[in-house]
Amino acid sequence: MDSRVTSIRSGVDGLDELLCGGLVTGRMYLVQGKPGTGKTLLGMHFLEEGLRNDETVLFIHGEESREEILANGVAVGIDISEAAFLDLGPDSEFFTENYSYDLVNPSDIERERYTQDIYDAIHEIDPDRVVIDPITQLRYVEANDHQFRKRILSFMRFLKQGEVTVITTATRSPEQEYDTEIRSLSDGIIELDRGADGRRVQVPKHRALGQREGDHGMEIRDDGIEVYPRLVPERTDRQFESRLLRSGIDGLDDLIGRGFDQRTVTFISGPTGAGKTSIGTQFLAKAAEDGLKSAIYLFEEDARTYEHRSESIGIPVSRLREEGMLSTTEIEPRALSSEEFAHMVKQQIDRQETDIVMIDGIGGYTVSIRGDETELIRELHGLTRYLKSRGVTVLITNEIAEITGISSATDSNLSYVADNIAFLSYVEMDGSLRKVVGVLKKRTGGFEHTLREFEIAEDGIRVGDPLTGLSGILQGTPRTDDPSDISRLDRS
Repeated sequence: MDSRVTSIRSGVDGLDELLCGGLVTGRMYLVQGKPGTGKTLLGMHFLEEGLRNDETVLFIHGEESREEILANGVAVGIDISEAAFLDLGPDSEFFTENYSYDLVNPSDIERERYTQDIYDAIHEIDPDRVVIDPITQLRYVEANDHQFRKRILSFMRFLKQGEVTVITTATRSPEQEYDTEIRSLSDGIIELDRGADGRRVQVPKHRALGQREGDHGMEIRDDGIEVYPRLVPERTDRQFESRLLRSGIDGLDDLIGRGFDQRTVTFISGPTGAGKTSIGTQFLAKAAEDGLKSAIYLFEEDARTYEHRSESIGIPVSRLREEGMLSTTEIEPRALSSEEFAHMVKQQIDRQETDIVMIDGIGGYTVSIRGDETELIRELHGLTRYLKSRGVTVLITNEIAEITGISSATDSNLSYVADNIAFLSYVEMDGSLRKVVGVLKKRTGGFEHTLREFEIAEDGIRVGDPLTGLSGILQGTPRTDDPSDISRLDRS
């Protein structure tokens, strides 16, 4: 037999990424998980992929009938009706008839029947791919764990002689010793899980090809299993080019040092209603004038409301969308894992060659995306690193709790993710609230270390001159010894 390692596809694209290319031909794989995690479905994808490649495939089953398996597949768009089936489960008559065994151990009879049936089926069909669902049915007819190990070893050698690739399934049970035996003997292990944070998949073992470490996102959709590996920043030898992302508003562009560098991550922080989304959208509109395409992901409002609010202050979102310069996507609460969202963004930039991605906002992201908040922030950091490696500029809006004043640059200790931080705040002036904008951080290039008043009106966003001679603005209560400064603020 050729000693070179060759691989075949599993039938699930994302899983093949975790397996570093796919399953090794002629090897045996164990798929483990609790009931309902998708073990049988994964085996069906594996067989359907073989049928698409004109391979011969065999499904050895013992818990569900052929009709039930086919019906379950049809429900998620999987058709393996052309596969060969070997049913090792008892006939329905077993429940009503009285079987007795004299002078022999019943397991001996069942073992010989199982072994002979499998042997005959494989010799007759000569399959390229086999699924055994579940492998534990072979343990039930063995006298002990030692015999079970010998049976599995001989079975694996028998299959490898014919270059048969096998997927077996098992419900993991730490209380059963043979669980360890199966894991030890398998060439690869795929673990499926389902909890409060959704479905997860990991590959702790894969001989010959290796695997992507860690757990990853998984969903069962209308087309079956979808796996979403965590994104990894791409290596690039692309030179950093200092091209500026501008707002098109003179006062704001002066404040931020003529613009933020592209291929950086900019946070726009501020309290609710201060204008974070509007300022971010203004950057997208100006970028469209410069020929750059953008995508915004809405976590905190629907697309119609966003479009109406933007149009009401003169930002032509609908026209930009129709011209293909801006795409808007609403994210349904608790519908996605962080990995699935990241792959949604990846597909967008692959499909549309997107230059700028805006996430609106981080609070909605941590609420809407399933998972622990700390882990979600880590995943968001990974997404921004990936986007930067692809040459994509990132804008993120971040709501902070304070209505007036700034005590923290970003919520949830996100400062390390940001290359640039612009902030908005309210200040109290003569019993009314006014708005100011400033910059706290910019990794590349200079910026004004001052604040400017701004307002959002029907004709757009206005940014005034720098505010000087005032103190206490960041505490929300400007103070001055010169009354003319307050008057100047009123006129700005």
